[in-house]
Amino acid sequence: MEPAMQSPHLTEANQNETLQIDFTWAKMKSYISNVSDPSKPLYIVDYSSIKKECILVSSASTGLRIGSGVLHIFSINPNFKLHGRKGVLKALSRWKTSYTHQSYAFAASPDGPPATMTWTGHSDFKTWDFVCLDERQMPVAKVKANWWSVHKVGRIEFLGDRVISEAARDEIVVTGLTIMYCMVIRTISLPSLVGAVVARPGPIKDGSNQQLQQQDGPAALKDQALTGKQD
Repeated sequence: MEPAMQSPHLTEANQNETLQIDFTWAKMKSYISNVSDPSKPLYIVDYSSIKKECILVSSASTGLRIGSGVLHIFSINPNFKLHGRKGVLKALSRWKTSYTHQSYAFAASPDGPPATMTWTGHSDFKTWDFVCLDERQMPVAKVKANWWSVHKVGRIEFLGDRVISEAARDEIVVTGLTIMYCMVIRTISLPSLVGAVVARPGPIKDGSNQQLQQQDGPAALKDQALTGKQD
């Protein structure tokens, strides 16, 4: 039975903390912990190549599911689920690393509309950096992927003077991992190249994630036909 979704945290995480992502080949899992205390994981990440939810993020302390990421065969718009709420990472460009998503953790008011967050990226021979920007285009977090490391595959750094809540940290972990593995797939997959060609990039105009989960043009239709499932 799948663990129940955990309700969003209300406590605060450490400001400007850095998390490290350690992958173990023996268990095919990643353990995410604070660099200052790597012996105590905060998150456990499971991967699946046969389930719809490819990336499964759970709390290391409780074992409860925090969120998940869904990567597609053709579509370049991955989906995610965070504390039971579904969302989409919408591509802003066919060829650049540029995505947007709606955030309730970074919203100005708990009862107000979600904030529009933006992910950008750049890479070199060793690393690929994914930076999350808030509505003012100020960086709040960076996911650094290390392509040549066997075990220490990346880091998540929280930036700026904003106090990061645990709900916001959960969101960055889930969306950051989803973006990272989505771009890995896009660099090695011919179907993803076709998906980029037929994609309709652009901002989330109406702020509705639900509609975007059902609409991604021909790419989404091809995914559904191959998997027999709908987003």
